[in-house]
Amino acid sequence: MRILIVEDEEGIASFVGKGLRAEGFSVDWAADDRKGLWLAKTNTYDLIVLDIKLPEKDGIEICRELRKEKKTLPIIMLTVKSETATKVEALNAGADDYLTKPFSFEELLARIRALLRRPETIVGPKLKVNDLELDTLSHTVVRGSKSIQLSKKEFTLLEYFMRNAGITLTRNMILEHVWDMNVDPFTNTVDVHVRFLREKIDSRHRRKLLHTIHGIGYKME
Repeated sequence: MRILIVEDEEGIASFVGKGLRAEGFSVDWAADDRKGLWLAKTNTYDLIVLDIKLPEKDGIEICRELRKEKKTLPIIMLTVKSETATKVEALNAGADDYLTKPFSFEELLARIRALLRRPETIVGPKLKVNDLELDTLSHTVVRGSKSIQLSKKEFTLLEYFMRNAGITLTRNMILEHVWDMNVDPFTNTVDVHVRFLREKIDSRHRRKLLHTIHGIGYKME
């Protein structure tokens, strides 16, 4: 899952970004409204953490502009203000949630996970494809009765495949959701990580779940 942080306070952005990366998320950071809006419009994110108070255009204006452009991804607003009127304005602009500074990382993480469990159909913290099960809270993966140990990037990659089971995912789609903007778009890192992941989840099972769609990408089914 790929998250954009739009926050002009470097300390807060670093704190949140470090915590999210430790949880397996890919994170991009914009320190001002212009870069944040540009990144949000030109990249594919699963969620935005958006500060209300920014140097020029505030977060509420950015949120409103993104919604006008039919960007439906979840947005969590951050602010030092706790007045009801500000919360109402943020929610009316299209924000999905609201968190007042100072906040604990654990609470922010819980809210992020709750929003990411709300796609077109509600899903719980556990994802399942055939006999493969992934728990997003405990970060565990089991196939049949056997536990599978994955790296953080492999876990994030598998989560993306399982959330999109039955859908053919191109290499660019995978790069956009599982890696951050610093990745080389011409790298073979997707193929390498898929090979490692396939070795761990499929190699000892007769029924294969992760399939190569030649010339396009990959599909889990």
